[in-house]
Amino acid sequence: MAKKIFLWFVVACGLFALFVCLVNTFMIGYASRFILTAGQAAALDADCVLVLGARVYEDGSLSAVLEDRMAVGVQLYQSGAGKKLLLSGDHGQRRYDEVGSMKAYAQNAGVPDDDIFLDHAGFSTYESAVRAAKVFGVKRCVVVTQSFHLTRAVTLLRAQGIEAYGVPSDLRPYKNHYYNEIRELGARVKDLFYMIFRPAPTYLGEPIDIHGSGAVTFD
Repeated sequence: MAKKIFLWFVVACGLFALFVCLVNTFMIGYASRFILTAGQAAALDADCVLVLGARVYEDGSLSAVLEDRMAVGVQLYQSGAGKKLLLSGDHGQRRYDEVGSMKAYAQNAGVPDDDIFLDHAGFSTYESAVRAAKVFGVKRCVVVTQSFHLTRAVTLLRAQGIEAYGVPSDLRPYKNHYYNEIRELGARVKDLFYMIFRPAPTYLGEPIDIHGSGAVTFD
C-alpha cells in the first residue's frame, strides 16, 4: 500500500512538473514575438510606456531593479515610443509609495506632469494589466521590466486586449537573479489561472483617460 501511494505521488509530481514546463514554454514562446529593442519600439507611437513597479527604500530611493526600469521607460518616452508614461506600482500604505518615487524620477528627468500617469493600485503584474485596460483605457503600450518578468507582463497585457510590446530593462547584473528566475516559473502558472478566471483587482475605481493630463492621478 505504501509503495502504491509513493508511486502515485511520484506520478503526480511528474505531471505537475510537466504542466509547469508546458505553461512556461507556451508563455515565453508566445510573448517573445512582441519583445523589441528600444530602437524598434521608438517607431510604435503607443498610448503610453508602462513601467512596472518594484521595491523602493524607506528614504524613497529606488532599488536597482526599479531604477533601471525607470531609466529605460523615460528613454522610450523621450524617443516617442509612447505619448505618456504610466507608472504602476504599490501605494497601498501611506509609508510605502513606489509610484511617488517613480514620479520623482520622471520629473527629475524632465518629463512634464501632464505626461506622467500614476497607477497607485498596481499591486501585482496582473492588476497592473487589468487597470491599464479598464481604468486608463490603454489600447497600445510598451511595457518595461527586466527580461525574467517581461514575457509574463506582455502576455497578461495582451490577455486584457491591449496591443502590448515589451522592452527589457536589464542594465546591470542583479544579486537576486537566480531567485527571480525560479520564482517566475510559478508566477507564470499562477497568472495563467488569473487569465482564465479573471478575478477582480483589489481596487478598480473611476476611468482615467490616458490621453488627458496625468496630473489628476497625483496625490
